Amino acid sequence: MLVCNFDMLITFVVVGWSGTAHDTLILSSVIEEMKSVFPHPPEGKYYLVDAGYPNMKGYLSPYKGERYHIPDFRDGSPAEGIREVFNHAHSSLRNVIERTIGVWKKRWHILCDMRPFPLIKQQKIIVATTALHNFIRICGVEDVEFNKCDQNRGYIPEREEERNTNEDMSSHNLRRVQDGSYMDRARNQIATRLLENKIV
Repeated sequence: MLVCNFDMLITFVVVGWSGTAHDTLILSSVIEEMKSVFPHPPEGKYYLVDAGYPNMKGYLSPYKGERYHIPDFRDGSPAEGIREVFNHAHSSLRNVIERTIGVWKKRWHILCDMRPFPLIKQQKIIVATTALHNFIRICGVEDVEFNKCDQNRGYIPEREEERNTNEDMSSHNLRRVQDGSYMDRARNQIATRLLENKIV
């Protein structure tokens, strides 16, 4: 699981699941087991997360069942209605993680084709490459992929496959899902303001 900021710096990484694990299962484990090191959003702030996560306090997901991805709007009609307007704005902001992961994977091809090293070695490779990614960004080293992202906010070096958008969340026991009504209200308020101000 990766967290990044709007400067394309990776602010948190956790590795350790072998095979496939649902995003919500990983987040639940991180929230419960890594309380002291996970950067929880402060009150009134939240992470933008994809549709694979529930809409819960501190984690703002898009409306499900509506157009979401930027190419959907670029290739079709403009965003219409409160939910599509919100999803368009959400996707526009959240694409920073797609760009960050794209730059990271483009630079270190081993991440796309990981050799069958022992799990501990694979974990060390992932963590080391995130640190190097941040070092290059912070030090202002001339970098072709970062430059492309800085010049074009819509540029994504490698499209990340969107996962889990239709997966049934009921199979994952996430105690914090009951906070969803709080974030549902927050999402509706933001969507209403976006529509009123015609920010699309």
